[in-house]
Amino acid sequence: MGMWASVDAMWDMSAEKRIFGAVLLFSWTVYLWETFLSRRQRRIYKTTTHVPLELGQIMDSETFEKSRLYQLDKSTFSFWSGLYSEIEGTLILLFGGIPYLWRLSGRFCGHAGFGPEYEITQSLVFLLLATLFSALTGLPWSLYNTFVIEEKHGFNQQTLGFFMKDAIKKFIVTQCILLPVSSLLLYIIKIGGDYFFIYAWLFTLVVSLVLVTIYADYIAPLFDKFTPLPEGKLKQEIEVMAKSIDFPLTKVYVVEGSKRSSHSNAYFYGFFKNKRIVLFDTLLEEYSVLNKDNQEESGMEPRNDGEGDSEEIKAKVKNKKQGCKNEEVLAVLGHELGHWKLGHTVKNIIISQMNSFLCFFLFAVLIGRKELFVAFGFYDSQPTLIGLLIIFQFIFSPYNEVLSFCLTVLSRRFEFQADAFAKKLGKAKDLYSALIKLNKDNLGFPVSDWLFSMWHYSHPPLLERLQALKNSKQD
Repeated sequence: MGMWASVDAMWDMSAEKRIFGAVLLFSWTVYLWETFLSRRQRRIYKTTTHVPLELGQIMDSETFEKSRLYQLDKSTFSFWSGLYSEIEGTLILLFGGIPYLWRLSGRFCGHAGFGPEYEITQSLVFLLLATLFSALTGLPWSLYNTFVIEEKHGFNQQTLGFFMKDAIKKFIVTQCILLPVSSLLLYIIKIGGDYFFIYAWLFTLVVSLVLVTIYADYIAPLFDKFTPLPEGKLKQEIEVMAKSIDFPLTKVYVVEGSKRSSHSNAYFYGFFKNKRIVLFDTLLEEYSVLNKDNQEESGMEPRNDGEGDSEEIKAKVKNKKQGCKNEEVLAVLGHELGHWKLGHTVKNIIISQMNSFLCFFLFAVLIGRKELFVAFGFYDSQPTLIGLLIIFQFIFSPYNEVLSFCLTVLSRRFEFQADAFAKKLGKAKDLYSALIKLNKDNLGFPVSDWLFSMWHYSHPPLLERLQALKNSKQD
């Protein structure tokens, strides 16, 4: 018996080492793959220094060079931040950072009078410490990205004080959502019996639907100012277009994104008969405060003396304007509403929930495997939260990578379909010009490596989208 017990112990130990080694190996394999793809794209940034012939009609050389340098800086930043993140994660695993943080949270709970039997309380302390650590280690990278890279290329609109206040607010709001939701999820898993995975999945489904519903009304306004789109031609045309496709629009908001960044965006949200549209002020040419600031700073405010402006001044003012004209905004919204009309939003929710159910089911199968906990340094206990972390983040890593790629491919397909829907609404010409303007405003680089694009781009490259719109635009 002693001999066989020793053999079993050796097998168990080797299994645990194999699990730990496989996790590290896969993590570095993914990192090296991502680095390989980034180097291919970086080569494009470095060598494509002149506007290609096929882009000559849609992009000037100055904008092309600005976007090239911006993307080159972002690529460099991504390399170093990615390398740091990978090294940090590896060191945490090698030196037992996760079990150390769990023991530390246990000591905090002990000082507060909560013993080991209060696992959920200890789990919440663990989450608080882990997210605090993540926020602090990520802060220098976020500061550099905002105040060096984004500032250098003209996108950052934040002061340091605003940035820090925003970061603290985000951390507090995150904890107010994360900790109660996590405690309820852990409680459901504890009392759910053999079918706890069904109850856990249903709970996360309800939470996700509630958060999507309340986000723009109660959470987003904590960070940005939302105001109703003023009455006028644009609002009337949006309402007419929404009514023409039976989109149950109730409100249209403009969000003051320009106080944070000059990047632009638009989205809709809400369920059933209560849909709202949100437009970033940077998307709207006539609402963007950045246009007013640029004109005031340059001293090129249009003259009203009846003599007219010179063509040169008109051109400069036009080139400085950010955002889209009303017709182009409608075309962009036609694309976004196409996602709703074609069922893309519902399909994404269904895919997400099917994946969530599968993950909880597999978690229920694997949670009893002690070797998984031992592999990550938990020899005497099997905390549920740690099991969620190990299985969802590490054991499911290969599956998550494959799923992410498949969803990227599906997303590109949906984008083409939404563009085609906008064409059916008669918006092809305006969407064509809007895509060019948005690419210019956001300094998107229109040349990409095919492999990098295939793996990373959730939206098709600009040229592919324009080509799909071109025939209809000329009709």
